[in-house]
Amino acid sequence: MTENSSPAQIADSLVLPYLNHAARMHEEGYASREDIDNGMRFGCGLPQGPLAVIDAKGVDAVISALETQFAATGDPLHEPRPILREFDSTEDTDAKGTEDVALRPVATVGVVGTGTMASGIVEVFAKNGFDVVVIGRSQEKVDGVSALVTKNFARAIDKGRATQEDADATLARIAGATEREALADVDLVVEAIAEDLELKKQLFRDLDRITKAGAILATTTSSMPITDLAAETGRPQDVVGMHFFNPATVMKLVEIVRTTGENGTAADVLATVKDLCDRTGKVAVSCSDRSGFIVNALLFPYLNDAVKLVESGRATVEQVDEAVTSTYGYPMGPFALLDVVGLDVSLAIQRELVQEFGHEGWTPAETLVQLVEKGELGRKTGKGFLTYA
Repeated sequence: MTENSSPAQIADSLVLPYLNHAARMHEEGYASREDIDNGMRFGCGLPQGPLAVIDAKGVDAVISALETQFAATGDPLHEPRPILREFDSTEDTDAKGTEDVALRPVATVGVVGTGTMASGIVEVFAKNGFDVVVIGRSQEKVDGVSALVTKNFARAIDKGRATQEDADATLARIAGATEREALADVDLVVEAIAEDLELKKQLFRDLDRITKAGAILATTTSSMPITDLAAETGRPQDVVGMHFFNPATVMKLVEIVRTTGENGTAADVLATVKDLCDRTGKVAVSCSDRSGFIVNALLFPYLNDAVKLVESGRATVEQVDEAVTSTYGYPMGPFALLDVVGLDVSLAIQRELVQEFGHEGWTPAETLVQLVEKGELGRKTGKGFLTYA
């Protein structure tokens, strides 16, 4: 790519490795074609998933473009994956295997946490007819969840999207407590506390002690090893990842993350959680327990590559964002998205991916590190790669 690269060339230099990585993910059997594509469509708002883009662009054209990029960079991540050579004939296999499994009954859901994500999850379940028990550190925190749900309904009522009767019925299904013992009779617990492994481990020890036999223990974590949380219990087969996207009331995607091995997540747990997603209007995708799951593992290397492209001097931040949105129809360019996510969050995720996969090409871009060190974290601080009034 030259300094006079066209917008399409700029966009392709970032998107092609992302497509290649998605092909690798499917090649490894980590997730089905449908789940990979749905993950990126409903988790990032993209018009098409990566494997559908490969089909649309033409497999031969994608291979040829990647070969050219690999010849220029020598980066193994740019070498076309072998599965692309047979992409048209590749049979997609949905490995979830839960269709004929009896479901566990779920009528009451516990949610541990009172932040934005937890409040959204409470609203999602209560809106859809489930009784919900919210556990917070104080009564003030617990009351804050109901207050936020009330505020969301007020907005929806003003826009004609809900009625006061809907709001009253939803709020009537929400109960709060400050003691975890209130979870003794729930059928499913969704953990949505701070991303601190020791705090989560302690919580899962408590849940193992408190909740009834057969209760499903789910975590919304996007970065902690679910297997480590399951190991804190005497029933690891009942532990599953249920990764909602923020805001949970709006975003349709849920990544269902299974632990594997002899005591891995039970098939009826996976089937039940998938059914719950269907019943609450969510799109569920399935994968196993490793850093990044589907969406973050595909998204953040692409964002990191965008920073490195600007560092090379071959395009500006504004040129990259415009190139990607105009060429591929993405809802926002990589730098606008980095600023929305938060540069500190983005850097932490990128470091986790490098630790998990060991790809040298995914080393966090120096500019990203520098901005985080300066406290310029994106929209939440008023300045990141772009400046906000």
